Amino acid sequence: MAPTPSQKPPARSASHRRLWLTVFAVFGAAAVALASVNASASGAGDDARSRLTLIAPAGAGGGWDGAAREAQQAIRAQGIVNNAQVVNIPGAGGTIGLTKFAGMQGESTTMMVTGITMLGAINLNGSEATLDDVTPIARITEDYDVLVVPADSPYDSVEDLLAEWKKKPGSFAFGGGSLGSVDQMIITQLAQAGGIDPTAVNYIAYSGGGELATSLMSGTIKASVSGYVDFADQIEAGKLKALAVSAPEPVASIDLPTLKELGYDIELTNWRGIVAAPGITAEEKRELQTIVEEVVGTPEWQDAIERNQWTDTFLAGEDFEAFIADETRSVNKIWNELGY
Repeated sequence: MAPTPSQKPPARSASHRRLWLTVFAVFGAAAVALASVNASASGAGDDARSRLTLIAPAGAGGGWDGAAREAQQAIRAQGIVNNAQVVNIPGAGGTIGLTKFAGMQGESTTMMVTGITMLGAINLNGSEATLDDVTPIARITEDYDVLVVPADSPYDSVEDLLAEWKKKPGSFAFGGGSLGSVDQMIITQLAQAGGIDPTAVNYIAYSGGGELATSLMSGTIKASVSGYVDFADQIEAGKLKALAVSAPEPVASIDLPTLKELGYDIELTNWRGIVAAPGITAEEKRELQTIVEEVVGTPEWQDAIERNQWTDTFLAGEDFEAFIADETRSVNKIWNELGY
């Protein structure tokens, strides 16, 4: 898929946004319904231990899809649930899946992967559904973005990059994930910290890390911010040059300075969590939380943490609910400052 320039998405009427959210939600509903029918046909019951659907509100190969499928493998390996399936509902930074899921009142055999990117997409897409409309279960991982440039780039530091970026912000193409993603938020904050008008940022959204790496090496974009794992192979092969990591403190497995260490007050993390449908009972919520706790305790999940260079930041219950509220305020502040 071709990249989409996205300095600022064109204004759309509320009715237009609702129309497209509804259209995509219908397709999502069909996908989830099909998964449920297949599970029932296999002789499964109607509780989460008998059958469980994990919604990845993105296409195959992305971070949410990866988290859902790693969880599915852990569930299958340890027999935590009899029948676990993953359903993809891509579109609009996860808000298509969120809109569908928010309407699944009382559905106790389905959970959805979410994260900070969804909070940004809720802002940029004018989504009527928010994380207030679902039931928080747990945060499961965090990982960190890195700022990278091509190996032959003249920029050897963040300071070098900013100095060039300031000259002609609109001509300096940055690449990252979907609109509203943590990638775009970090780039926006870096622009602000460097004295660049954030609305002048030439941000190009891509669907995956592979496309980003290719665009960097071909010169289509001058720099990128994305998850470290997206670029690890190219960095190790000497094809890309990493300048900094967005972590709040140094990461043992990533030999890079943090943006904060370099004097930029930027420490956004790409967290991922699990939510359940609205309207489930307290008992059903406890059961789903127990299932997630069992998943993150498996050797398979711990292997996934290591392979993907995620950080295990499990957080559940009221603490996770408070975390979502804090993150929502933080993300809203970022985009509100830009007039969204």
